Amino acid sequence: MALTKEEKSKIIKDSQRNAKDTGSTEVQIAILDKKIEKLTKHMIDNPHDYSSKRGMNICIAHRKKLINYLKNTNSEKHSEIITKKKTSKKAAK
Repeated sequence: MALTKEEKSKIIKDSQRNAKDTGSTEVQIAILDKKIEKLTKHMIDNPHDYSSKRGMNICIAHRKKLINYLKNTNSEKHSEIITKKKTSKKAAK
C-alpha cells in the first residue's frame, strides 16, 4: 500500500512551506493522511489482513503524535490543517 513516487511528490508539492521543504510536520501529516486513506480502502477489501491493519494503526498513532506536536508548536498551522481535513471529509461524503 505504498505511495507511488508521483503521488508522494504531488502531496509534498501541495503541502510544503517553500520550494525545498520535504520533511516539515505539515508534509509528514499529509503523506500519512494519504497512506492511511489507501490502507483504509485496502482493509475494506481485505478485512483479515492483520499485518496491514497493524501498519495502519502505527500510521494513525504517528499522525496523531505529529498533530499534537504541531498543536503545541504552531497552533495556527494546526487549526488550518484541522479545518482542511474537515472540509475534505464533508466533500467526500
